Amino acid sequence: MNRETAETVALRALGWLAGNDELLPVFLGSTGVSEAEVRARAADPEFLASVLDFLTMDDAWVTGFCDAAGLDYTQPMRARMALPGGDLPNWT
Repeated sequence: MNRETAETVALRALGWLAGNDELLPVFLGSTGVSEAEVRARAADPEFLASVLDFLTMDDAWVTGFCDAAGLDYTQPMRARMALPGGDLPNWT
């Protein structure tokens, strides 16, 4: 997956989070960003990576997003690997 496609997937995930009244406060609380910061940083690849980091913490979130977006369940992780920090080795 190229970086542009990865950013598009992450932006779609961000939009899905923003529309989820239960999950958005969890995202804001865990990242420490405000809604204004979310809007301001929506084009920042590192911020988009953090969106995918958050989303991929829970399989139910991944399936909910992918079902809503019509994406394969592997897309969020593939997108994450194409964004900054996604190439870090997994030591587990």
